[in-house]
Amino acid sequence: MPVVHWFRRDLRLADNPALGAAVRAARDAGDEVVALYVLDPALWRTSGRPRLAYLAASLAALAESCDGRLVVRHGRAQEVVPAVAREVGAAEVHVTAATEPYGRQRDDAVVRALGDAALVPTGSPYAVGPGRLTTQAGEPFQVFTPFRRAWLDHGWAAPAPRPRAIPWAQVRSDPLPDAPATEARLPAAGEHAALRRWHAYLEDGLAGYASARDRPDLDATSVMSVPLKWGEIHPRTLLADLAALPRRAGGPSADDVTRFRSELVWREFHADVLWHHPGARTRSLRPVLPDDAWARGAAADAAFEAWCAGRTGYPLVDAGMRQLLATGWMHNRVRMVVASFLVKDLHVPWQRGAEHFLAHLVDGDVAQNQLNWQWVAGTGRDAAPYFRVFNPVTQGEKFDPDGDYVRRWVPELREVAGAAVHRPWDLGLTRPADYPERLVDHARERERALADLQRGKAERAAR
Repeated sequence: MPVVHWFRRDLRLADNPALGAAVRAARDAGDEVVALYVLDPALWRTSGRPRLAYLAASLAALAESCDGRLVVRHGRAQEVVPAVAREVGAAEVHVTAATEPYGRQRDDAVVRALGDAALVPTGSPYAVGPGRLTTQAGEPFQVFTPFRRAWLDHGWAAPAPRPRAIPWAQVRSDPLPDAPATEARLPAAGEHAALRRWHAYLEDGLAGYASARDRPDLDATSVMSVPLKWGEIHPRTLLADLAALPRRAGGPSADDVTRFRSELVWREFHADVLWHHPGARTRSLRPVLPDDAWARGAAADAAFEAWCAGRTGYPLVDAGMRQLLATGWMHNRVRMVVASFLVKDLHVPWQRGAEHFLAHLVDGDVAQNQLNWQWVAGTGRDAAPYFRVFNPVTQGEKFDPDGDYVRRWVPELREVAGAAVHRPWDLGLTRPADYPERLVDHARERERALADLQRGKAERAAR
């Protein structure tokens, strides 16, 4: 009997335990592997053009790796997967285990629809699968630092070898999706491109990461969040390569490696939180403000649209939002600043910003996106306290000290030299006429946010 390998968040052949299990099962049966990808119209409709364009390119790269035998089918997974299994006579459908709420519900529906065939999950998109680590009391971790210690103590498997000479089955396929038109300048997609970018970063980019990672004006981050989101590379591969790095003069320091690895741990912590609290996709994990503190109505909608378009009058915020529209990506430090501005300066609920990010970010991952927004909003697990309000001006002056990042993305300010670009309202008659006025006064809105915080605390104490 042939065996189906259903690709989802594992668009690669190397370090793919589920694919390895499918190949072994097919060889034991003396048969072939059906490489299946299900294109759900619902997900296609709700994703932004940059994400869809990148996915289309990644699927084209995967199809080439599968010798042109990737089977793409359109429809709901609970209908398509059982139909393909019946069509080819497969008794097993191998997958990388889903960990996010939608994926877990989808897989439950697929299991019910498969009948006598089995859905066989192997591995996960993480080095340590969500839900595996608990405190000594058997409870989920609430705080990052003890989770990191437990994660390091637990360890992870070595990268799985790439199967050799995979016997791909020839099965009818729908056409590969056409990449939608987008102005976003996307990175090269696919497993081979991800590995090339990662190896180049290890060689020339990781050194200095610990001190430069917060600088959006520098090319100091790996942008590996994109291939990690789509599974073009697995975190085990990254961790193994980090552990094998030779010590050399001018190379990455131990602190560089530790800081980079900690970013991977944050990714796994957020996945663990969502595993235990699937409602965190849309609901705050803890209350912070009274309900009437949030801006509503036409004025709030107009402010939100200005934020989306990068027209707030605060240069660092506008640069980040325009980078997002232009590239489908944004530097992590700037993500925190623009999120804080939306929630605490414009008083818009974090959920609206999170949905905008998911629509546009090529690396938009539900666990990371929603829990990072909750971190900024002070509503998540081990989140920044709500009273931590990012000042968009001082953040720009500290992390974009010469203004290069702002000038790159805000052309109206390209003639403004140095750090003055972060305070265009102080330029007097030389202020560029086509750059918008400040949408709000940051100092005033910060005071309002803190007052709302105290009011919320008082209301909860009175209940």
